[in-house]
Amino acid sequence: MDINNKKVVLAYSGGLDTSIIIPWLKENHDMDVIACCVDVGQGDELEPIKHKALRTGASNVYVIDARKEFAEDYIIPTVKAGAVYEGKYLLGTAMARPLIAKKLVEIAEKEGAGYIAHGCTGKGNDQVRFELTIKALNPDIKVIAPWREWNIKSREEAVDYAAARGIPIPVTKERPYSMDRNLWHLSHEGADLEDTKNPHPTDIYMMTTTPEDAPDKPEHVEIVFEKGIPVKLNGVAYKPLELLENLNEIGGRNGIGLIDLVENRLVGMKSRGVYETPGGTILVAAHKELEYITLDKQTMRFKQMVSDRYADLVYDGLWYTPLKEALDAFVDSTQQNVTGVVSMKLYKGSCVISGMESVYSLYNKDFATFGENVDNIYNQKDAEGFINLFGLPLEVMALMNRKLAKQQDERKIG
Repeated sequence: MDINNKKVVLAYSGGLDTSIIIPWLKENHDMDVIACCVDVGQGDELEPIKHKALRTGASNVYVIDARKEFAEDYIIPTVKAGAVYEGKYLLGTAMARPLIAKKLVEIAEKEGAGYIAHGCTGKGNDQVRFELTIKALNPDIKVIAPWREWNIKSREEAVDYAAARGIPIPVTKERPYSMDRNLWHLSHEGADLEDTKNPHPTDIYMMTTTPEDAPDKPEHVEIVFEKGIPVKLNGVAYKPLELLENLNEIGGRNGIGLIDLVENRLVGMKSRGVYETPGGTILVAAHKELEYITLDKQTMRFKQMVSDRYADLVYDGLWYTPLKEALDAFVDSTQQNVTGVVSMKLYKGSCVISGMESVYSLYNKDFATFGENVDNIYNQKDAEGFINLFGLPLEVMALMNRKLAKQQDERKIG
């Protein structure tokens, strides 16, 4: 493509950082700024964002609705993989970044822009996620990261920069939380959350209610999966986008999916985040429960290792890599029999299994029953031989230790 090195496509959200980047790019790089807002379920009114970007100095604005693609091509594969970072984080921000970066590359190629700019700080994970995706999809495009260049050192200084140029911003110095919202989750970082002694304030919640304020009566949800993909919620067929939107509403009113996590960032430091993932928490839990009855032991154990590695890849921005592609193929193979119905009970922040069934269930109550023994299915007398063989290494070791101890005693006597 013909590249114009005076054109830059900016990942634009209308938040504090990207709001001041437009005038900064014009003032410091004399560039034609094309703003690109990718809707992954932020819940914002996009028309005002478009007008704000133009008013702030953008020459053009693209608003792209990528919610369906996000749900089907990013969220669902990660759910099937069972990927959870460090046992708690459901990867809401990490999943969205490669999709947003993909759209930025597409717009840059369409416009012939030689640069892509983003508002990620030099201390965060997102800079890596954006830039690795850009490198994987079009290495000819260069990146401008203002937070690694300018003299602004804090969000407070960024607020002052915006105020001096009359740019309206969605944060104040009193509550300067860094928030990221999409279809899957809402994250909160910064300000008083940076002191781990402080309990996080509950008034920051936007997708969920506090468990204490949730209804006093449990609510049950029933999810139908086909090959690991959720296809029905409470008897109604939905596409992934609509299903998750409904699950977010149900989970949110029951206080589901709140976590307070100190995580290991890719760039080497630990950071604290408060995450709201109401629908996602239910979906991941239900999917895992179905795997318990449809996957054999060896596959389930190996898949857990794959899940952990998959989570690391997504967290680290390595979505478009050969290993990620290979792991997707393995995951898809494991999901062939992950079909069935799962019921979950939601109550004041808890999400627990209340029942499930599958035609592919490997659970057989005739084998497992503590009731009447059926010898032609499971003969309990066979257990004796199994125990003898399974315990043979222990028996050999015990005999060896006994022999050595006897020899040692004989030497002492002699």
